[in-house]
Parts: sequence; C-alpha cells; structure tokens
Amino acid sequence: MRKQYLHLSAYVCDQCNGPAVTGSLAVRENEISKETEIRILGEVCLSCGHTQHHAGNPHFARHFPPTEWQRQVVPTPIVAPQSEPAALEPASRG
Repeated sequence: MRKQYLHLSAYVCDQCNGPAVTGSLAVRENEISKETEIRILGEVCLSCGHTQHHAGNPHFARHFPPTEWQRQVVPTPIVAPQSEPAALEPASRG
C-alpha cells in the first residue's frame, strides 16, 4: 500500500542559535521499499524566521521518527462579507 511520510529535523540556526526546523515528504510503495518521490519542504528558524538553505551543525541535529502523513480534504471556510467598521464618535459629556 502506497503511503506518504513526513520527516522533521531540528537544528541550530546559523544567525541566532535558536531552533531551526527542516521537513521533507517521501513516498513508500510498501513497508519494505525504499522511499521515493522525496520533496524537501524547506528550513526555517522558529525564533528569528531566518530561512536557511542548509542544515546547521549536524552534531546538534535532532531527527524525529518519520510519521505517516495522510492528506486531508479540508473544506474552504465560508467567510461572511465584512462591512465597513462604523466610525467611533466621541461620547458626549454633559
């Protein structure tokens, strides 16, 4: 059975030494097959927002176990039209 897996890793940010997270998605055709269709999702620091183009120091990396990732069909929320906010008038004192 074809399944998609999410891979997450945490590193140290190059700029602020905060936690930087990287992620990727991969597909396995069955339980014993190698992963294919690997897509890198990107890397970003959770503290300063710096987008890194490479993983930080690999000695400080924390790799989390792959998690099966099933795509969910999420309905588009219905948003009510917003009216112009009424201008606030100063309260009369008297």
